[in-house]
Amino acid sequence: MASPPTLHWINKFLHHLRTERRLSDNTGKHYRRDLLELQGWCEKAGVNDWRDLDSRHVRHYAAQCHRRGLSGRSIQRRLSALRSFYNYLLREHAVTLNPGLDVRAPKSEQHLPDTLNVDDIASLLNVNSEDLLVVRDLAMLELMYSSGLRLSELVGLNDGDVDFNDRTVRVTGKGAKTRVLPVGGKAISALRAWQQLRPQRGSEAAIFTGRGGKRLGVRAVQQRVKDWARRQGIPGDVHPHTLRHSFASHLLESSGDLRAVQELLGHADISTTQIYTHLDFQHLAQVYDKAHPRARKAK
Repeated sequence: MASPPTLHWINKFLHHLRTERRLSDNTGKHYRRDLLELQGWCEKAGVNDWRDLDSRHVRHYAAQCHRRGLSGRSIQRRLSALRSFYNYLLREHAVTLNPGLDVRAPKSEQHLPDTLNVDDIASLLNVNSEDLLVVRDLAMLELMYSSGLRLSELVGLNDGDVDFNDRTVRVTGKGAKTRVLPVGGKAISALRAWQQLRPQRGSEAAIFTGRGGKRLGVRAVQQRVKDWARRQGIPGDVHPHTLRHSFASHLLESSGDLRAVQELLGHADISTTQIYTHLDFQHLAQVYDKAHPRARKAK
């Protein structure tokens, strides 16, 4: 099935993702990997054209992925890529049906995101130094926790995206969707301090830069967050998304407003945000177990 027309359709679909749906390069790489994996399976199964793939084939493909030890989430991601690809082929009149519509991946155990409690957040952000990189790192940490930014949104920030008067930040999230978020007072102060100290950058528009004045990359931010967590004595594997999860959990715990948290996080579907209701319930259950007279175990 490695004929040029088949690869042609995959490449056209990837181009569609970049130009029409404006998905990130990283997302495009995941789609490409999953579709080439599907293509390889079709070759072995004797499926010689995208029009020949049916739901029975797709079920066999999903079952083989499961036998190989892939999680339900990974299989679901591959099936999602297949369905998106076939929706595109339908639009282009290259096929007459989407064989993945009625195929579901096996359910996998739900893993709750790691979060820090309020005291750990306070310890992480308890930094006082005039060192250039420390001031920059504190501004990044404060902003991620203050506004619940994704890592990609943080490193993509440019001059003008932060409005210091309105205390807001404009970010570009998944699917090139823009949203405007509030920024807390401490984060604003940390950003002002970094703005005053950061080196000359020439034509570089990025807010967060390295010593050389170039935009800070994803890996660099990940490493800095890990370093600060270790330096401040925060247990566990702390990464930028931990701050986003903590932001969402603490906000939901205080407000109970799931829709507002969904909007702030930029989730297209509220079912994605509902994971934080489980975190909130865990917290409430712990309070109940400690405080309720009929819940406490007899000593």
